[in-house]
This record gives sequence, C-alpha cells and structure tokens, in this order.
Amino acid sequence: MQLRTGQDDTLSAWLTVNSWHPPFLSGKVFVFLMTMFAQVQCPDFIPGDQLDRYLDRGWFRMGQTIFTTSFLNFKSQFYNAIWLRIPLDKFIPGTTQKKLFKRNSRFKIVIQKAEVTSEKEAIFSAYRQSVSFEASASVRTLLYGRSDKDIYNTQEVNLYDGDKLIAVGVFDVGKKSAAGISSFYDPSYKKFSLGKYLIYLKLEYCKKLGIEYFYPGYFVPGYPLFDYKLDVGGECLEFLESSTQTWKPISGFSAEGSPLHVMTTKLETLQQCLSDLGVVSKIMKYEFFDANLIPELEGIVLFDYPIFLSCNDLPEETPVVFDVRDNLFHWTRCKSVWASSTAGSHPDMYSTHVLKHDQDLFTTPSPSTLANIISDEIAVSRNFLRTKII
Repeated sequence: MQLRTGQDDTLSAWLTVNSWHPPFLSGKVFVFLMTMFAQVQCPDFIPGDQLDRYLDRGWFRMGQTIFTTSFLNFKSQFYNAIWLRIPLDKFIPGTTQKKLFKRNSRFKIVIQKAEVTSEKEAIFSAYRQSVSFEASASVRTLLYGRSDKDIYNTQEVNLYDGDKLIAVGVFDVGKKSAAGISSFYDPSYKKFSLGKYLIYLKLEYCKKLGIEYFYPGYFVPGYPLFDYKLDVGGECLEFLESSTQTWKPISGFSAEGSPLHVMTTKLETLQQCLSDLGVVSKIMKYEFFDANLIPELEGIVLFDYPIFLSCNDLPEETPVVFDVRDNLFHWTRCKSVWASSTAGSHPDMYSTHVLKHDQDLFTTPSPSTLANIISDEIAVSRNFLRTKII
C-alpha cells in the first residue's frame, strides 16, 4: 500500500511536522491494540507461542513486521482477504501430492535454518522475471524489508538436482503453528510444479514436528492468483470468519457472506432508504483503508473501512459505515490527519484525506431508523441556514 503524495505533502513530511514517532513495542509483550481491519506491529522478537497466537488471529509476516488485513486493493478494485489454515492432524495426502512426490523423487531435499545467499538471490531474480505478478525485489527484501532484525524462527526447504540448487521454500515455525512465507524456483524446472511441491514438503515436515496448524496466508475471492491455496489443504482447510473471528471449514465459505459483500449490500439498502426520503447519497471506496499497514503509522489507529456512504448535504467527514463485527451501521465523525494535493482518478474513490475516527454520532442495526435520523438532521441544518439568511 502506498499513499498518494505530492511534491510538498509527503507522508514523511507530515510525520516530521507533527513530531510523531511510533510507539515502542517490546518483543516480550504481546498486544493487540484493538479490533481493526488493518494493523501492523513491529516487535523486537516473536517467541514461538506468540507467533501461534498471532497466526490464530489472522496475522502474518511482512518483512520483519507482522500484520493483518481484511481487505485488499488491486488496481483500484477492492477484495476480501480470507485467511486460511490447515489442521495437520486432519491433513491426508491426496492424489496430487502423491504424484508430485513420485515425480520429483530424484531431487534432493535439505531442510535447514533460512539464510540469504547469492545463489538463492539469482534463482529468485530469474523466478521474479518469469511470473506475471509483482514479487519482492529480492529474497532479502522479502524476508527483512529495511530491517536488520531477525524476529522469526525461519526455516527453508532446499531442492537440489544433483549439486544444483533449483528451488527454495521458506516458512516460519512457532511452538504449535507454522506459516508458509514463500516458494520460488528455477523457471527452467517449471514443469515439475515445484511451487506446489515445496508447500507439500513444508506440510509433511511440520506434521512430523508435531505442529498442529499450517497457515498458508490468505486467498482472495474473485482474484484467481491465490486460488492454488484452496487445492493444497483439501477438505480439512479452514478459513477465518471475520465477523466472528472463528475458524470454520472452507466448505462453509460463501462469497455472499464475505465482509465486503455484506458491507456493500447493507449500505445499498441504506442508500435506498435515504433516497425514499429525498436524501441524495453515494457509496465511496476509501483509498487509504490500509494506511494502518505502514509501519511508521503503527499505533495511530486510522479509519480503516474500505467503503462508506456519504450524503451530499452533510460534511464529508461524517461517513456512514456498516461494521460486520457488530452488525451495526455507524454514522461517524472523522478528522483529517493528512491531505493529498492530487485529485483521485476514479470518481467513486475517496482519496482527499487520510481519516481518523473521532466519534460515533449514531449507531443502529436498522437502515430505516438511521435514514430518518440523517434526514431530520439535514432538515434541521437547512432550516438553520434559512434562519441565518433571513
């Protein structure tokens, strides 16, 4: 995620002017600031049992930080991020895994503590050029970002064809959980399906260690790039339901019940109620919903709803959202913490300000109740203006 910036209003300039510094978070302290859709933390160290707890809550590694998010923005299209895990005690190798193990039996397998080498960087560079998606600039960038810390217990699966290293699969190990971070391979070996083979090798190794859960990250309904993860776990695969923060069988997943779909449907219902009362409104995407994922902004707790409803006759800093976690509409008041000097290119995308929630003006599960409250407020405001003019 990158904030839209102009020449004189960069985010770093804003941080400097406001003399804001991220809070110190000890690696020995495990803290969730509050329930947020997008959040990042920068601990000094993550012991195995704490990594287990992070993963169980839908958090994942990003360089030498750890983050969570419920939504993603790919080319101005918003999607749900649905976190996945595989209960290893229920995992049974399927036909695909058995075929891959037989087909690739000639390759030597070495599992060890992860390290960055020039040989791996060369393979990653070739792999990066061969894929259609945007990968990290290097293995070092992938694992460390801009940090020199090493807060994870990171292992790697190395595959050799004779003495030649041909593929690497990286994963983090906690006390009872493990997370698959990345896999990459020499593109000339693409026909061997080494990416999927490496995932299966990680699963097999972790199961032998007595690890209970393996977390492959998220999949994105409507965005096929991540669908391969749905095949790996088989019938035992589980997803984290955002509204209840509980893990459920993937067989129970429905795109219609996903957070973004529910939010959109609820706001459209409210919009119709407002229209019936003569109130004009529009549903906007919020470009900076994932600003909380910027490590330098850790702890500010910014407004992080991906969509909201805005009424034409009300100030733009009073958006209405629907929260799937409490099943309530929230008519809010926000304040700007940073302003962009460049106009957005999409008419349905709000990109004028980075917002911070100030207070709830009204909450209710009923769209008609809220529509009436808003309509009355607009009427009062109009009468006040008429009185001032007279």
